[in-house]
Parts: sequence; structure tokens; C-alpha cells
Amino acid sequence: MLTSAQTVHTNSDVLRVSDLAIDSIRGLLARFQLEIVLLAHDAVIDGSYWGEPEAGLVGNRIHVRPDTPLHSLLHEACHAICMTADRRASLHTDAGGNDLEESAVCYLQIELAACVPGVTRQRLMQDMDSWGYSFRLGNTASWFQNDASDARDWLIANGLLTVDGSPRWNQRQA
Repeated sequence: MLTSAQTVHTNSDVLRVSDLAIDSIRGLLARFQLEIVLLAHDAVIDGSYWGEPEAGLVGNRIHVRPDTPLHSLLHEACHAICMTADRRASLHTDAGGNDLEESAVCYLQIELAACVPGVTRQRLMQDMDSWGYSFRLGNTASWFQNDASDARDWLIANGLLTVDGSPRWNQRQA
């Protein structure tokens, strides 16, 4: 999880929106009633918490540019998926939530990465490390494999993952 704006990097080695078929990502997010708004390369990204090129979150729309990292797009989408309907109704920029929900967002973005053609969980975790996400065990893969059971359990309890770890393709309701 990002600990501060100072930890954000602009590493050119991470997967960007322009590296992938945008229609496949649109289709994935549409399953959650989310929409991608693709902006021009130099546009200001409405709803971006960390600033460009990070994705922005406004209602059910994820605002991105071609240079927006995939991990950022998935992270913001997962915030919308994981929050309650009442919070989603007034959503603009700051997703809020507690530490456990933030961990669940990170866990779900890794799971959803495997649903994007040409992307793997491992690649997304590498990009998260490269960008500056910070976990207790030092890197994303160690956290995901050894320290994320609470996040996984939260996703299951809130109806977002099945017990076998598959997405349920819905947003949190309660």
C-alpha cells in the first residue's frame, strides 16, 4: 500500500494503459459496472488522488491516460468495488476506507490482473514494488503469499471473491 505521495515513482518499466488492449480492460471493469474514461496523453486526470499519471476515481468512472500505470487503474477500480454503495454514491478522488479495506483493494487488484490478457499476478506485483507500494514483509509477493489472509477473508466475507479466490463480478453492497 502506498504510504505517502513521496513513495510514488514514475518508473518507465511498469505496464501502462497504452501497453494493453483497452477494450479488454473496459470489458473487465464493465463486469463491475465501472467505466474507463480514456483521456488525451497530456490531460489533467480528474479524481487522481496522487496526481498524474495516476488513475482518477469519480463515481463509477476510472479516469486514465495512455501513460497511466495498469496497477493504478486496477487499484482505483478495486477501491470502487470494495467500498459500500453509500460511499460510492458520493465518490470523488478520495476512496477513504480503513487499513483492512485498503489491503483488500491491493489483494483484489492482484487477482484482477490475471483477468487482463497478457498480464499476470506476478507482473502486477513487480510493478507495484517498482512503483513504491510498501508492505510489512518488504515486497508485494511476500505480502500476497504470506500475510494477506485477512484481506482475502475480507473480500470473501463481503461477497467479492469466492472461497477459491475467483472474482464474484459484483460491487460490495453492505
